Amino acid sequence: MAFFGEVSQLIIKIPLCYFIIYLVNNLATKPRKAILNILAGMVAFAIAVILQRFLIIKFILPHLYHEETSTAFIFNWQRMITTFLDLVFIVGIAVAVKEYRLSQRSREREKGLIKEKLEAELKFLRTQTNPHFLFNTLNNIYALARKKSDDTADVVLKLSKLLRFMLYESKKNSISLAEELRVLNDYIELEKIRYNERLTIRFTRSIDDDAQPIAPLILLPFVENAFKHGASETRFNSFIHIHAQLQKGQLIFTIENSREEEGEEKITENIGLTNVRRQLELMYPEHSLNVEPGKKIFKIALTINLHRHAAV
Repeated sequence: MAFFGEVSQLIIKIPLCYFIIYLVNNLATKPRKAILNILAGMVAFAIAVILQRFLIIKFILPHLYHEETSTAFIFNWQRMITTFLDLVFIVGIAVAVKEYRLSQRSREREKGLIKEKLEAELKFLRTQTNPHFLFNTLNNIYALARKKSDDTADVVLKLSKLLRFMLYESKKNSISLAEELRVLNDYIELEKIRYNERLTIRFTRSIDDDAQPIAPLILLPFVENAFKHGASETRFNSFIHIHAQLQKGQLIFTIENSREEEGEEKITENIGLTNVRRQLELMYPEHSLNVEPGKKIFKIALTINLHRHAAV
């Protein structure tokens, strides 16, 4: 019986809840009408209290509990206060639930906007990096073509292979570490043709899982920087030493290149390095990047926890 009595009161409580929620929303969107909304809420509660008392006295008590009642009991002040508090409690819960859901939706919408912004920034950074790499490589081909070098055709073929990767594979969120290292190797082979015996290159690896996912082209700018601001600016025999180590998801990537002693104060940061710094910040919360511009050796040491890839 008590269950049916409570259910029957919902015909008053539900409309009251919706009306009060509507007024609360108006308070937020139309603050100038605050007094009017408050008065409307007070009137709604007063009407709801009277209707609920009428429902209890004229329907619930005589028909469900078979109790004799009188119309005078409708306006019993103690009962009316109890009914008012009951309605305030129910409406308070309804408003709280509604505000909580709105807050959750707002947070989810904010997260979505932040994610879209970060994705757009990441795409922009990648679109900058790829043409920058292409520009540098085309300069190399131009230099070979002017010399009428027999290596020009081979360079163009290797470049087309790298461009194919950049056009299709680099758009993925991640590739295997084996693919990333293969791109580095292809780029090194491309540059070797230009420098011949003047440059000594050593590329060593210690990898426990070739299939470990990694963001595409995240390592290439460091290698490109070593060639552009190391080998190309060194007048005598120069070197580039690269080492990649992966142990249980922890990637340690170091690269050293020779440099001219008088170039110590020269700015070596370029578009590629600036972009890759930001990409690392967006994609890998657990990473460290140390740059050591020594007098004769420029060294970069990168450590990434590949297991903690941000969901950008």
